[in-house]
Amino acid sequence: MTHAETFTLISSPAQLSPLLAALDRAPEVSIDTEADNLFRYRTRVCLMQLYAAGEVFLLDLLADIPLEPLWERLRCKHIIIHGSDYDLRLLYEEYGFIATSIFDTMLAAQLLNRPRFGLAPLLLEHFGVALSKEGQKANWSKRPIVDKQLTYATKDVLFLPALRDLLLAELEKLGRVDWLRQKCDWQIRAGLTGFPKPDENSWRIGKSEHLRSRGLCVLYDLWHWREKQAERIDTPPFKVVGNDMILHLAAAADAGQALDAFATIHLGKRERIRDSFERALHAGLDRDPSTLPRRRSNGNDRQPLSARELERQDRIHDERDRLAKRLNLDPTLIASRAQLAQLAREPEKLGEILLPWQAKLLQDCPAFAHEAAQG
Repeated sequence: MTHAETFTLISSPAQLSPLLAALDRAPEVSIDTEADNLFRYRTRVCLMQLYAAGEVFLLDLLADIPLEPLWERLRCKHIIIHGSDYDLRLLYEEYGFIATSIFDTMLAAQLLNRPRFGLAPLLLEHFGVALSKEGQKANWSKRPIVDKQLTYATKDVLFLPALRDLLLAELEKLGRVDWLRQKCDWQIRAGLTGFPKPDENSWRIGKSEHLRSRGLCVLYDLWHWREKQAERIDTPPFKVVGNDMILHLAAAADAGQALDAFATIHLGKRERIRDSFERALHAGLDRDPSTLPRRRSNGNDRQPLSARELERQDRIHDERDRLAKRLNLDPTLIASRAQLAQLAREPEKLGEILLPWQAKLLQDCPAFAHEAAQG
C-alpha cells in the first residue's frame, strides 16, 4: 500500500461532495475522531478522519456544515476503527450516530494478546510509521489546524485497512474471528449509553471510601468548587487542581491538619485561585457530615458476597485464569473482576452476563458447570 499522506480538508459545505461521493463508492470506511477534552470543560468533537475509496478526508466538525448526508451514508457502512469505545459514545452523544458493523483493530490486537495494542506501536511494528505524541495532546479546537496536526490525523486512518487485514488473518488462524465480531457488536450497543452522567455522588473520586466524615466533607466542597471554576473558565477540572491535591487535603482534614497542608501546596501559575480554593476548604471543614448525599444502594451489587459465593468466585476465577493461560489471553477478556462477582451471585445467568464465546469457555469447565447446576 502507499504511504502517501495526501488528504482533503473539508471546512465548508461546498467541499463536502467529494467525501459523499467517495462514501457512495466505498463498501467500508476507516474513521477516527479528535476532540478537545484536554482543553475544554465540555468535550466537543473537533475533527473526523475518514478513509474511503482510497482517499483520506479530514472533516472539520466545528465548521458550519450540514452533516446528515454523512451520517446517512455511514450508518450503512462497515467501519474500521481503533479503540471504538470513546468514538462511538462521543458520536452518539453529539450526533446520534449509531454504527451498524465495525472492526475494532484494538479489540483484535487484544484478542491476539498483543502486549502493546495502541495504534502507535501497531503502526510502528507493521508499517514503520511513527505517530507523533504531540498530536495526541494537541488542541484540536484551534483554527486553523496546523499542517503537522493534519498529517498526524491522516495516519490515524490511512493504515487501518491494512492493519485490519493483518490482524484478521491471525484471528482466523486461531479461530477467534467470531469472538471479535461479538465484542464489536457489544461495543456498538455499549456506545448507545453514552458517557456516564454526573450525579449527586460524582464527587466520590479515587479512594474516597477510605476517608472519614471530616475528609468526606472537605472532598465534597473542594470537588464542587473545582467544577464551578472549571465550568466558569471553560477548562477541564484537572487543569484547575488535580485529584491528588484535593484528596491530599481531604486526608489531611481527617488528621486535623488540613490548614497546615493547604499552607504548603504550590499552585504556580494558578496562584490567583488560592483565595477561593481556601474558602472552599473552610466550607468543607465547617460542613455538617449529615448534609452529605448518601451513596445509593444498588441492590445485591452493593452487598458483600456470602461465604458460599466467595468460594464460588474463587473457583470460577481459577478456571478463568487456567483457560486464559492455555489460550494465551488476558484473563479479563474472558471475564472481568466485576463479572466474576456477578457470576458468583447468579451463576445461572452466565449467558446474560458474558458474551456467547466467553460463556461457552466457562460453561465447559467442570467446576463452573457444577456450581451453575447447584445454583
